Amino acid sequence: MKEGDEADAEVANSQKRTTSRRELARNPRFELVSPEVGELDESAVEDGMRDDPDETLAMLADLVGATDVKLRELAKRLAGKLFIDVARRGPVRPRGIGTLREMPYRPDGGDLDIDASLEAIIEGSAGAIDVERLRVRGWVKPATAMCLLVDRSGSMGGKPLATAALAAATVAYRTPEDYSVLAFGKNVVVAKGQLTPKPSDRVVQDVLSLRGFGTTDLAGALRIASEQLQRSRAGRKVTVLLSDCRSTVDGDPVAAAAGLSELVIVAPEADSDEAFAFAAQVGARCITIRGPSQVAEALTQALDRPA
Repeated sequence: MKEGDEADAEVANSQKRTTSRRELARNPRFELVSPEVGELDESAVEDGMRDDPDETLAMLADLVGATDVKLRELAKRLAGKLFIDVARRGPVRPRGIGTLREMPYRPDGGDLDIDASLEAIIEGSAGAIDVERLRVRGWVKPATAMCLLVDRSGSMGGKPLATAALAAATVAYRTPEDYSVLAFGKNVVVAKGQLTPKPSDRVVQDVLSLRGFGTTDLAGALRIASEQLQRSRAGRKVTVLLSDCRSTVDGDPVAAAAGLSELVIVAPEADSDEAFAFAAQVGARCITIRGPSQVAEALTQALDRPA
């Protein structure tokens, strides 16, 4: 596992693997978005998001790895904001079994707790009741912690890279105080530790700076996800695995998954057979997506407990 300075070094090394303007120009929108060296037209990006969000997000992800240094930095800053903005568009629906607790009074807080409020009621019977001394009984949703596991063992550019970054942005938005983001291939890189403060746009930028290569240690990644979530005191702990679940390293992913309290797999729609098979083995849910723009809604589904 690589964390802290080692993870930053991994990001720096990934940034050395850059993409030329000639390669970027294969995308038909590239000349509109970057008409000249060192330029990035944000209005053209906005037009692209309306016309074809998946292709535009994929192109922006590739621009973060551009050989053109100025273009790369402009793309990085824009991506940090845009991916988080896209993640915010979906509704946040907290789920989980609530706990009935005594709480300070508020009009919509629940039923008045007569026993806990009796003294205040009696003392106020001749005049105004001090509402600050009243108590109610209401349902409190348990806090949720999340760990996002991003498989970067194969091709990690374009749509797969945009999907990973948007998944990180969505997790950061939904559980901003208690989440981790891990990228795995042969090794596991901790882009964001479970309780380590880090700006969400920096997390997105670091994910976009990683490039894919190497083998797939799925078992090792699942074990480290468990270690990250053990740092949390949340009542609900969800691991989201963004992968086709094709492990190429010796190990037992099924045994590793047994250490997780809840696992949700998000797989590409066109390559999901092994993901569904693994989900069936470990009792996980499996959701498929066609492109990066569907990730936010997929993770909303991930937070919805099955009936």
